[in-house]
Amino acid sequence: MKKYQITSDRGIDDLQLVEADIPSVSELDVLVRMKASSINYRDLATIENPTPRNISFPLVPNSDGVGEVIEVGSKVTRVAVGDRVCGIFFQSWVDGEITSTDMANALGGTIDGVLSEYRKFDENGVVKVPEHLTDAEASTLPCAGVTAWNSLVEKGSVKPGSSVLLLGTGGVSIMALQICQMLGVKAILTSSSDEKLIRAKALGAWHVINYKREPNWDLQVLEMTDGVGVDHVVEVGGAGTLSKSINSVRISGSIGLIGILTGGAIDPTSILRKSLHVHGIYVGHRRMFEDMNRAISAHKMRPVIDHCYSIATAREAYHAMRAAKHFGKLAITL
Repeated sequence: MKKYQITSDRGIDDLQLVEADIPSVSELDVLVRMKASSINYRDLATIENPTPRNISFPLVPNSDGVGEVIEVGSKVTRVAVGDRVCGIFFQSWVDGEITSTDMANALGGTIDGVLSEYRKFDENGVVKVPEHLTDAEASTLPCAGVTAWNSLVEKGSVKPGSSVLLLGTGGVSIMALQICQMLGVKAILTSSSDEKLIRAKALGAWHVINYKREPNWDLQVLEMTDGVGVDHVVEVGGAGTLSKSINSVRISGSIGLIGILTGGAIDPTSILRKSLHVHGIYVGHRRMFEDMNRAISAHKMRPVIDHCYSIATAREAYHAMRAAKHFGKLAITL
């Protein structure tokens, strides 16, 4: 079988496509013929800067992928041959609070990821995917999808009529926009591209803001919400945007802190004065994934794929992620 490996700290162009044996299964394992893998910013960062992350070489990149179960161990009960499944981001995090053990079982980080033609999983580390999705669409769910769901539903407790602020048009933000549309939540989305804002409106955004033209976009959010602020923010920027996100959210509102894309410092005073709930969101567990999949199936939601690459041109997908011109997700077919 073919698989990619990170073998150095020399970045995207040093990713190695190698031949390896197809894994054999034990009694609680499932063998999956991978069909597609999608890319998250975290995957790009791992490839470009593996040494500070204590990556052990070689490492197969990417947390997100989908495939067909082709073999199961003798004691497997959760899935069967022929099922389409995704691996869960933290292979041992089934429900409840995350532990250090779960953190040590992150696909494409602490353990091999899924950019491989075959991948062996423990049966507890996979979930069945909605039948109406293509392979590329289903491959976007484990990280971007679960992260957005965790922020909005698990931590943000949004409901029909709630208002949410989304930053940018990357994978998590667009997935969050689509979840908001499913749940009847009013979403305000920011971008520096008018073209992307038009696409976001077509996906159901309530209001959109070009943050290049409106650098004080937090004031725009307040105006759009009659001075009250939104109920929840999906914060993918980091410290550089957090102060404006704090100003954009209502008193006793919530922020899902996800991204580390911008630099800056954080002053906690406004968090205290507004009695805000700030949650660190690091993907989510299997039960969240299964809850989200039921909602996606019921609403027939389809994740947005910007472009698909072949296994031979996978490096181009990471360069496209670095260029940050995409809308939604980038995927690799296997």
